[in-house]
Amino acid sequence: MNYTLEIEINAPIHKVVELFDDRNNIHHWQPNLIRFEAISGNPGELGAETKLIYKMGNKEVEMIEVITVNQLPTKHSGVYETSNVWNLVENSFIEVDPITTRWICKNQFKCSGFVKLIAMLMPTVFKQQSIKYMQQFKVFAEAQTFP
Repeated sequence: MNYTLEIEINAPIHKVVELFDDRNNIHHWQPNLIRFEAISGNPGELGAETKLIYKMGNKEVEMIEVITVNQLPTKHSGVYETSNVWNLVENSFIEVDPITTRWICKNQFKCSGFVKLIAMLMPTVFKQQSIKYMQQFKVFAEAQTFP
């Protein structure tokens, strides 16, 4: 399953990327992230591996993130793996004008087992979660004061 999402953020690209790249800000747009733990490398940097723990309903779900591209301020990509799910997320940031940034997020999913059945029966569930995170990031970024 593949999809691409786009959102325009009313903030300069350098501020959008600064907020996106700061791991301490993740809880602002991913409130169900409980914590993250570095496995190897520096989180967010090329090749870094991080364990992400999310609250999903009554369960905690562990996911491993591996950063595959870090060419900020324009590109940042990673692979996210958990039981029966492999997800490549490719983020691109484009300066629309000095005060507007376009965030393009391409997602590729490979699922197996029960998750594959869910993906086949309800493919919009994955896309809706991605849209929600992007919208929450937009609200967070636009609420910041920029010099």
